[in-house]
Amino acid sequence: MNNRLMDSLDATIERGRTDLDARMQALAGKLAYAETAYALPVTYAVTGIAVRDADGAREAYGQSGNNLLVACECLMAGESGVASPYTGFIPDAVLRGLGYTLVDGSITGLGLLVGTPESSDAVAAICREMQEKSLLTFLAGGVVEALSGAGVRLGLDYRLVPLGPHSARGIHFADAVARIAMMFGGVQPGDVHSLLRYAAERAKAFVIAFPGLTDEEVAFVDALRILGIPILAAGDGYGGGEWVPVAPADAVRTGMDLRGIRVTVTAIPIPMACSPAFEGKSIRKEEMYVEFGGSRTPAFELLRMRPREEVEDDAVTVVGPDVDDVPEGTALPLAILVDVAGARMKKDYEPVLERRIHNFINYGEGSWHVAQRDLIWVRLSKEAVAKGVKIRDLGTLLAHKFRMEFPDHIDAVQVTLVTDEQKVTEMLVEARETYAARDERIAGMKDEDVGTFYSCTLCQTFAPNHVCVITPERPALCGAITWLDARIAYEITPAGANQPVEKGEVVDAVYGEFAGVNRFVKKASHGEVDRISLYSMVENPMTACGCFECIAAVVPEVNGILIVNRDYTGDTPLGMTFSTLAGTIGGGAQTPGFIGISKNYILSDRFLQAENGITRVVWMPSSLKEELEDRLREKLAGQGMTDLFEKIADEVSAPTIEDLVAFLERVDHPALTMKSLI
Repeated sequence: MNNRLMDSLDATIERGRTDLDARMQALAGKLAYAETAYALPVTYAVTGIAVRDADGAREAYGQSGNNLLVACECLMAGESGVASPYTGFIPDAVLRGLGYTLVDGSITGLGLLVGTPESSDAVAAICREMQEKSLLTFLAGGVVEALSGAGVRLGLDYRLVPLGPHSARGIHFADAVARIAMMFGGVQPGDVHSLLRYAAERAKAFVIAFPGLTDEEVAFVDALRILGIPILAAGDGYGGGEWVPVAPADAVRTGMDLRGIRVTVTAIPIPMACSPAFEGKSIRKEEMYVEFGGSRTPAFELLRMRPREEVEDDAVTVVGPDVDDVPEGTALPLAILVDVAGARMKKDYEPVLERRIHNFINYGEGSWHVAQRDLIWVRLSKEAVAKGVKIRDLGTLLAHKFRMEFPDHIDAVQVTLVTDEQKVTEMLVEARETYAARDERIAGMKDEDVGTFYSCTLCQTFAPNHVCVITPERPALCGAITWLDARIAYEITPAGANQPVEKGEVVDAVYGEFAGVNRFVKKASHGEVDRISLYSMVENPMTACGCFECIAAVVPEVNGILIVNRDYTGDTPLGMTFSTLAGTIGGGAQTPGFIGISKNYILSDRFLQAENGITRVVWMPSSLKEELEDRLREKLAGQGMTDLFEKIADEVSAPTIEDLVAFLERVDHPALTMKSLI
């Protein structure tokens, strides 16, 4: 090791420390980030102090032992925000929206790129490799301008997040790690030892530092090592200390090796990049060359199990016009038929595999897919078509991904894409008959009809003690997995996250407590949870990690329950947003009176039956009411409560608790006269 370079880096860090200390002492004014329940998250996680102003910042800074990350965060919160294309601080709702991909393996790790690279092409290649390896990458400093100049698309949709024009804005990378630990990992504010252990062991993160950092920025970047995050020095100037010197071309591989991230990438022979990094993108109308479905044309998707002799492996067929046969802006019909054969393939697997069509098409950098079955909407971008992408390439993408993802169950796969309207319309009849037959298998199935439930511990990657129990009448709280899905997932991957849970003896039928479930949960939660009630939010409610679609919360003033969905950003009558509520119930802890749920569970006969179920619901956002309206009205009519839908308040009729009390009294809501919840 070159001692002179080590001394130089140490001196640079010390000058930066002095600069940060001086600026910290001079800090003045109010400090806050918008749309978070965690105040200044790094500071909150380290000290337990919810900093709101300069005096609180100086107190927390002193209590933290003059922690440079705390200093940097307080200083950044005291400065003005950033403008487009930068994101600045990422709100809780957005970070939670990444929750499922953080825990299901879609995101394999986290990276931060800071400084100013010597070559735009080199950093563009690094970012492309990070996308291909399914890493969520944060950017701060000159690297953002370099990537923009190289024509690289930035934003959360592309998993390349430009935090700010200065490298110190990389503090938002650290506050994301801190919030992930508190949201999903059960780390309590002020428990610095648990934070450091969680960050070192579970947050698979690394930093790539390019030249051009100021002394203050070098000090901040070096402080990230406190969280167990390795710093890779990509370029001249940082060749000493604990930073790892690396050539830019080797930076991603080195960072992944240091954090134990293992990813195998197989190239798909089509003229666009393919990676889960592109799954969250959108293709707007002005960016679209051709689209299919979306209520403009008939479109559907169907995966079918076929005898091996009827499936020509890797065959892709297009019936009807392709993109080079139609002008820009055209809307074409589309049938996506995926035929699979395999010795271990089963008919029950069809709908589970079919849902992956959505994911796989969205992996294409220039392709976009929403919805499922006969409601699909697909687009190809102008940019992709200009690079030579055709409809046929979607078939090639699907064929390769199904073989790659399900090698033990699929021996052969062929894809047929039909864009001829008459043929699509004719084939749609068969598709809808298949959908109906599938629905019939699960429709009407009750919890008492089965002796086995299923677990999901997928989220234990980030919430080590959380266990989700899935029943026929209670889907997973994330909304992504039904009992049938879990059963099939267990058959496909016996050692996976979905395991059978024997119900055992009924302890309490009303609360949904079962001896076998309790035994399983105690073991799977590492002894942290002894009992759960599947149908109650007051007595031993099920835990949550942070991926729930909605939160149900007791409103004691009106003896009722409110439900708020993740998409709603306003305040509830409790005076708390979704993010604030979510901050109290995640991490695998039981929180009586609060519970994470899926949207479909609201429509279940088992929905919080211990608390009188849907008749207790007094408030939900209008957007959620509209989404559930048809099905909810049908359910209420079946229970003889046709007028209850109008008696559920929303943010317009009852924005505050006082308004809610007045509204419920005016409409004579049944919750007001029920047995007290508390």
